Amino acid sequence: MPEPLGYFTFVLHSHLPYVIGHGRWPHGMDWLNEAAAESYIPLLRVFNRLAAEGLTSGVTLGITPILAEMLAADVFKREFNDYLENKIQAARDDAVTFEKLGDKHFTSLARMWEEHHRELQRVYREDFNEDLLGGFRKLMDQGILEVITCAATHGYLPLLGRDTCVQAQVKQGVAAYKRHFGRDPKGFWLPECAYRPRYPWVPPLADLATEPVLRKGVEEFLSENGLDYFFIDSHLLKGGKAIGVYKDRFEALERLWERFASQFQERPEEQDKSPYQVYLVSSAPESKRPVAAFTRDPKTGLQVWSGEWGYPGDGNYLDFHKKRYPGGLRYWQVTSAKADLADKSPYHPEWISARINEQADHFVSLIVSILTEFREQNDRPGMVVAPYDTELLGHWWFEGPEWVYQVLSRLQAHTQVSLSPGSQLLKEAAPRHVIQLPEGSWGEGGYHWIWLNEDNDWTWRHIYKAEKEMEELAQLYAEDLDPRLQDLLKQCGRSLFLLESSDWQFLISTFSARDYAELRVVVHHDDFKRLAAMARRYAAERDLAPEDWNFLAFCRERDDIFPDIDPKWWAKLQYPPVEPE
Repeated sequence: MPEPLGYFTFVLHSHLPYVIGHGRWPHGMDWLNEAAAESYIPLLRVFNRLAAEGLTSGVTLGITPILAEMLAADVFKREFNDYLENKIQAARDDAVTFEKLGDKHFTSLARMWEEHHRELQRVYREDFNEDLLGGFRKLMDQGILEVITCAATHGYLPLLGRDTCVQAQVKQGVAAYKRHFGRDPKGFWLPECAYRPRYPWVPPLADLATEPVLRKGVEEFLSENGLDYFFIDSHLLKGGKAIGVYKDRFEALERLWERFASQFQERPEEQDKSPYQVYLVSSAPESKRPVAAFTRDPKTGLQVWSGEWGYPGDGNYLDFHKKRYPGGLRYWQVTSAKADLADKSPYHPEWISARINEQADHFVSLIVSILTEFREQNDRPGMVVAPYDTELLGHWWFEGPEWVYQVLSRLQAHTQVSLSPGSQLLKEAAPRHVIQLPEGSWGEGGYHWIWLNEDNDWTWRHIYKAEKEMEELAQLYAEDLDPRLQDLLKQCGRSLFLLESSDWQFLISTFSARDYAELRVVVHHDDFKRLAAMARRYAAERDLAPEDWNFLAFCRERDDIFPDIDPKWWAKLQYPPVEPE
C-alpha cells in the first residue's frame, strides 16, 4: 500500500461537570440532557452512518470519567426520557400557537422540532437501548473510532496543590475508563490542554507562599499509568501567539483578558518544530518512558473556533441564543455576527445543505493543502490534528454533526489522506525525538489566567486546604480495614474530586453560570469539611451520631460516582521526584 500524503483526526473532547442532584434548570441536569440530545446522539448517528457505509471515522473521542458516570446513571436515563417528552410537547404547543396566528413558516418549524425529538427518542430507546456509552463502546470495538480518557473530574492539573491529587485524578480516570470500556486507555485529554513540567513549585497565591517543592511533570503521571499520548496547543510546542478557544465566545473573557494582556509576554516562535508531527515529551531526568504529544493545528482550528469567520457563524445556521419560551425551542438563524436577538431572521432548513457542503469542501481542501505543503518540505507524511469540544458540534452549532459527516466522507474518498485516531497516528509516526514543553494551556494567552484570577482565586484556597486534609487522612487511615472508615474516606475523595473540577473557575470567569459555580464550590467544600471531621471522629471513637451517618448516606446517594475510588491514591506518591544533586 503506498504511503499516504498524510493523516487526519478529529479529536472531540466530551465533558460536562457533575450535575446529577445539583439543579435542573437553568443550570444543572438540563445541561446533560441538552448535550445528549444535541451532540452525543447526533454524533453517534454520524459514526454509525459511516460504519453502515463500510467507512471509518478516524475520530479520537475523549469522554471524561465524570461524564461517563453521568451517562451510565439510571437517573439520567429516566430524566432524559422526560426531557425528550417535554420537548415533543413544547413543539406541539408551539405549532398550535403558530397555526392560530397564521404563521405557516414557524408552524412548519415547530412540526420539524416535534419530528426531530420523536426520532431522537426512538433512536435512544431502540437503536441504543438507552445506553449511550454502550453505543460508543460498540463503535470502538468495530474500529470506527478510538475513545480516550481524562482526569476524573476535569481537574486543572497544573494548579492542583499536591502531586498526590494529580495522581488521584489520573488514576481514577484510568480506572473509570477500564470499568466503562473494558480495556486500558491509550490516550489522555489534559483538561483545558493544561500542562506543567517538573520544577520546584509554590502555590500561585501570594498569601499561601511556601518553600518551593519539587513537583512532577504532568506527563510523568501519564507515563506511570500506561498512557501513550496527550494533546497540546500549538503555542506550547512552537511559541508565538496563543490563539485561545474561548475568548471569542464569552464577552466576560474579553474584558478579563484586557486586564491580563499587559502582563503577557509572547514566547519567540521556534521554527524547527511543527504541529504536523508528533513528539515525545519528558521533563524528568530519570529514565521514565516519555509520552507522545499531538499538537492542535491552528489553521483548521480557526475555521471552526473563530467567532469572526468560523463556520458556525454562518448567517444561515440555527442561532444558539434566541429561544422561544416556555419550551426553549429555536426558530431563528444566526443572520449575522453583529445581529442582536431582536434582529434575527427565521431559520430556513432548506438553505442549510448547500452551506454545509461548501464548508466541508473548503475544510477538506485546507487539510489537503497543509499535508501537501508539509510533504513537499519534509519528504514524509504529516498529520493534522483538529480538536474541538464535542458539545460545540450540535449543541452550540446545530448543523455541526452533519458537517463532520460530510468532511469525513469526503476524506474517505480522498485516497491520499488516512483517517487515523491517536494510537494509529502514533504507530505510523514512530516518534523518537524527545522534547521539553513549557507550562501552559489552550486558554487565550496560553497560560492559567482564566482558571486563576482575582474573581476565582478564593476557590483555590478552599481546594488547597481540602487537598492537604485529604492527604493527611489517607496517610493515617487508608490502610485501616474498618469498612465504615473506608466509606468515609471514599466519600471525602469524591467530594474533593468534585471540588477540584476546573468548570467552576471557568464559569466564574465567563459569568455564564457564575452563581451556580460559586454555590457548587461552597457545597463541595462544606461537604468535604464535614466528612473529613466525621472520618477523624470515627477513627478515634469508632462511632458517630445517627445524623452523621444520615449525612454520609445523603452524600453517597446524591454524588453516586466512582465506585472504584481508592484512598491509597492520596496516601503515597508513586515514583516521587528526585532532587537533583
